[in-house]
Amino acid sequence: MDKRTFNKIREIVYEKSGISLREQKEALVSARVSKRMRSLGIADSRDYLKYVMEDESGAELVCLIDVISTNVTNFYREADHFDFLTDVFSNWVDDGQKRFRFWSAASSTGEEPYTMAITLLEVLKGRSVDLKILGTDISTIVLEKSRTGVYDAKKIEPVPQIFRERYFHKIKNNGSVEYAVKDFIKKLVVFKRLNLSMPPFPMRGPMDVIFCRNVMIYFDNVVRKKLIDEMYRLLKPGGYLMLGHSESLTGIPSDFKAVKPSVYIK
Repeated sequence: MDKRTFNKIREIVYEKSGISLREQKEALVSARVSKRMRSLGIADSRDYLKYVMEDESGAELVCLIDVISTNVTNFYREADHFDFLTDVFSNWVDDGQKRFRFWSAASSTGEEPYTMAITLLEVLKGRSVDLKILGTDISTIVLEKSRTGVYDAKKIEPVPQIFRERYFHKIKNNGSVEYAVKDFIKKLVVFKRLNLSMPPFPMRGPMDVIFCRNVMIYFDNVVRKKLIDEMYRLLKPGGYLMLGHSESLTGIPSDFKAVKPSVYIK
């Protein structure tokens, strides 16, 4: 991929997704775009760029962002956040709150919102409340995987055995073992495509807790500021924002108050 084509792709990806691709990412972008080119039978990256720009439907732009997006996740990733969620949700339920809305802002292949669902149900222990979890991502590929809710045995390893039996069906597929999320869990989680770089968002709120973990590292401070302001708007007073362990709001003006590293309150 020549430098001019790479820079134009960087420009398009930033404009349409907020993802900031540094110059050092040229090899990574070239490798990922090459996979897409092979599937289309396009040999030259300049021809692919032309194809993206001339596609009036916008479908190929979505595919480009899909291949550029990094989707790394697992069940119970950064597990202390789920311990914190258990504590605050328990307090809210004990205080008599009946309506709850949670948002996994970069839900990838679904492990995070499904872990949230398991965590919340373990607190409820059969008690009835109005509970919904929203999972959003910019990638159509990972959203489809999330909605399917089927994971291989390796992916499911962080889930305690008792929870595997309670919340998953064990299935065999061509000799390999997979785990399918049970329907009563799926009904709690709605997955939607959302571009985090383009607020305002269509959700009305108020949200009780937002997980926005390990995604702002791909944005510059201009995009981060807009996203943080929008999450502040959507959270209820006393609601919580969870960032990834490597992230913070340092250097970005906001009205959030730090509770502890990577956890903030409105």
